[in-house]
Formats: sequence, C-alpha cells, structure tokens
Amino acid sequence: MDQEQSKELQVLVTMRKVLSSVIKDITPGPGMKHPLSQHTMEDIRQCFALITAREKELNELAGMPSQHRPQFADDPNKANVVQFHNMNKNNNDK
Repeated sequence: MDQEQSKELQVLVTMRKVLSSVIKDITPGPGMKHPLSQHTMEDIRQCFALITAREKELNELAGMPSQHRPQFADDPNKANVVQFHNMNKNNNDK
C-alpha cells in the first residue's frame, strides 16, 4: 500500500470513529425522541456504507483479505491469551 492509500485509510478509520462517537453521544435513552431526522439517519448509514466500501477497496489493493476489518482500541480482543509459567528444570517450586 503506498503512502497516499495509507493516508486515505487513516482518514477513513478516523471518520468512522468520529461518526460512531457522535452517534453514541447523541443517542437518547429508552422512550426518548431521537434528535436526528430520519433523513439524517439515512445519510449517516450511507456514509458508513461508503466508508466501508472504500476501506474494502483499499485493503484489496494492499493484498489484505476482503474480510479484513479494522480493530478499534475499545473492541474486545478475540484472541485467547494463554499464560505460561516459567518451567525451569532446576526450579523445585510447584
């Protein structure tokens, strides 16, 4: 991936994060009226769709699998970490 594509991907990831944060911040509690119009909410959905499509194109150009998805800092880690204890032959502690 060249520098221009890498920068574009960074912009897209940042846009996705900011847009998601704005939506989380303005989402009202249960039973309350949403402050955004239906038209605005549809526009936001379209923005997410466009960001996703371009991220997919850039990932494919970079040779990444098409199923590759960015992982954000607040996403739960899907990896299972296994802790190994130091197993030294000279260590008699159990």
